[in-house]
Amino acid sequence: MSAGAPPQAGTHPAPAEAGAPCPEALLPFPPGRLAVVAITRHGIALAGRVVAALPGARLFAPRKYHSEAHAAAPGACACYEGKVGAQVPALFANFDGLVAIVSLGAVVRLIAPHLKDKDSDPGVVVLDEAARWAIPVLSGHLGGANAIAAALQTAIGATAVLTTASDARGTLAVDLLGRELGWSLEASHDELVRASAAMVNDEAVALVQEAGRRDWWPGHANGRSGPLPANLHCFDRLEEVEPECFGAVLWITHRTLPAAYEARLAGKRVIYRPGVEQA
Repeated sequence: MSAGAPPQAGTHPAPAEAGAPCPEALLPFPPGRLAVVAITRHGIALAGRVVAALPGARLFAPRKYHSEAHAAAPGACACYEGKVGAQVPALFANFDGLVAIVSLGAVVRLIAPHLKDKDSDPGVVVLDEAARWAIPVLSGHLGGANAIAAALQTAIGATAVLTTASDARGTLAVDLLGRELGWSLEASHDELVRASAAMVNDEAVALVQEAGRRDWWPGHANGRSGPLPANLHCFDRLEEVEPECFGAVLWITHRTLPAAYEARLAGKRVIYRPGVEQA
C-alpha cells in the first residue's frame, strides 16, 4: 500500500450508520480546536480520515513524513522537527482536544509532565492505527475527551472506550448537566466529587428544577436514553426537599440560595444556572 493511501477494506470498522448525529456536533468545542497527532505512515493515513470527517481539525506529523501528511490532509496539516514530546506544550496551549494515534503508554508518558488540573487540561484521546478503539485518556468530562471519542465513533467507526462511571453506566454526569444548553455550574471541587459519588453509587439524589429546559436528558453527556436514573428524585421547588434525606442536591434555578438552606445543603449542593431566556 502506498504511503498516505487509505487502509485496505476490512482493516477497520465501518463508520456509523446513516442517520447518526453529525460527528462535529458531538464535540464540545469547534473542530478547529482539535489536533490530531500521528507519527507513522499508517497513522498519518488514518489521521487524514479523522480530519476529513471533522473539518477544521488539524494534523501534526514528523517532517520526514511531510509528503504523506500533505496527501492525507491537504491544507490542514503541519509538520514538525524533532521529537513528538517537544510538541506537547504548544498543542496543550493552542488546542482544546488532542487525538493521538500513538500507543497508550507512550501518550501517558508524553503528557504526564504537562498536566495541570481537570479544569484546564485538554481532552486527550488515543486512537489505535486500526481505528478499532478511541480511548479517552485525560479530561473525559470537562475537557471533552469522552465527547471526542464519541465523535470518532460516529465518524470512523472506532469504538469509544468510556471508563468514567457515569458514562459507562449511562447515568447522570453531575459535572455535565446542562452543559450542552449553556448552563453554568456553581459548586466547589469537593461538592462535585461528593455529588458525583452519590450519583454513581446509587445513593438518593434530589434534582430540583425551577428553571431551564426540561428536555435535557436525551442530549445529556452525548446522549442518554430511557428513563432518568432510579436514584434521582425530582422536585419542582427547593422547599419541597428534605436535604438530610439525600446524598446530594442538584438545584437548577435562577434564585439565590435561601439562608435557611445554607447549612442544610453545605457540602452536598450543586447549583446550575440556565440562561435567563430559559426561565
